[in-house]
Amino acid sequence: MLPLNPNQMKKMMKQMGIEMETIEAEEVIIKTKDADYVFKNPVVNKISAKGIETFQVTGSYEIVEKVAINEEDVKLLMEQAGVSEEEARKALEEAKGDLAEALMKLQGE
Repeated sequence: MLPLNPNQMKKMMKQMGIEMETIEAEEVIIKTKDADYVFKNPVVNKISAKGIETFQVTGSYEIVEKVAINEEDVKLLMEQAGVSEEEARKALEEAKGDLAEALMKLQGE
């Protein structure tokens, strides 16, 4: 059997009730409990068959491990730096949970 060109493959898939669409994605992030899988400039295909949509993501990715943030540290940082909960949490995440580093960053030191 000879390999099919992409147009022949699409025609066969359509005959079987399968449609494929390429999505122009800039970034895809898959979030799990412990880490995020960040795909930059991925190839994303949406495949629809029998009322079910499936997404296929290909490309290189980076694993970003999540840092456990202590809620007491968030509250302390909010009080000490005079910032919102969101700002305090973001600073702690960027400092990988290091309270002193997060405080210095928020105070502009």
